[in-house]
Amino acid sequence: MFRLLAVLALLLAGLAPASSGAATWNLTSFDGREYVPLTDVSQFYKLGLRFNQAGAQTQVLLASPGRSLRGTVNSKELFINEVKFILSFPLLAVGDMVYLSRNDLTKLIEPVLRPHRLRNLGAINTIILDPGHGGHDRGATSAFGVEKDFALDVALRAREMLRRRGFRVLLTRQADYFIPLEERTRFANQYRDNGLFVSIHFNAGSGVGTGIETYLMAPRLVPSYNGDGAPNAAELQQWPGNVCDPENMALATAMHSAMLSRLPLDDRGIKRARFHVLRMNELPSVLLEGGFVSNAEEAQKIAQPEFRRSLAEAIVVAIDNFKAATQDQPATPPPVARGEPGQNLDQIIREARSLSPAAPAPAQSSGTGPKVSVPSQN
Repeated sequence: MFRLLAVLALLLAGLAPASSGAATWNLTSFDGREYVPLTDVSQFYKLGLRFNQAGAQTQVLLASPGRSLRGTVNSKELFINEVKFILSFPLLAVGDMVYLSRNDLTKLIEPVLRPHRLRNLGAINTIILDPGHGGHDRGATSAFGVEKDFALDVALRAREMLRRRGFRVLLTRQADYFIPLEERTRFANQYRDNGLFVSIHFNAGSGVGTGIETYLMAPRLVPSYNGDGAPNAAELQQWPGNVCDPENMALATAMHSAMLSRLPLDDRGIKRARFHVLRMNELPSVLLEGGFVSNAEEAQKIAQPEFRRSLAEAIVVAIDNFKAATQDQPATPPPVARGEPGQNLDQIIREARSLSPAAPAPAQSSGTGPKVSVPSQN
């Protein structure tokens, strides 16, 4: 419960007007990728910045009352209010500065810290629940049951709870039959203007695999979490699911924190991938892994109705919190940028959504980079 309250405090903290101290973003390019120094992040979001040397590791903490971000140089793991996120690219140390990728600033930090500023959402009134697998596709199996049945049970429970809250709830399948992935996304995209998509799964792996994880669509030029690190054609393409990159992150944050508060399982983090139901969805979408069916101890828990009811409750709470954080408070339009029009943070976010990425600067730059005007935010 503490972790949920902490993350909710973080999400809702963005709803209160606050002026930002940073006047500029000092963009710097390394190996053709743009970065911002953590000093700029600290100033803009009003977070104190501290470094700690633990052996060979440099640990980073950005914090203010009610919210904290901590990570380690050369690592992709970032903890926001003690919930694990997986960055697109590791924190980078050059000289006496530590840098965050511009992609992670606009598509992770910004939508998590200020979800009320998302501009790509209609009035949320429709929820698409997608129970994974079905029919001949059983999914992960154990002596206690199979993934397809567990996923459908969670979806049916969540549907009733959401209906009582006034949502229109649609399921991609309502019984034990097979639905192709293409049909699932085709069905969901009918509700792109006012819907959310939640795909429900359970994990499989080695017998020691444990914990919950939440997936969202990987942004363009960002490797999938389960990739081998080598660039591929999928990373270069702008997929339908990239339309909602910031909204996906805000929804994933709400889902993952709600699951952590209700399920007695380890935190495997919020991750990016290009699963079909994420890359072809034009509405905010997440894929949940509610534990490991392949782990005997965890499979026993998943087989209990109380566990599946808790997961359904987490989905409902997350949707309520997402809607409250993004829509239930009026969002003030950003002020007009002065000096260098088109270069405030909101336009950086829009730029990150576009089909054409900014042209890369020369590799291995060691300077402070061009200064980009950012007006005070209200």
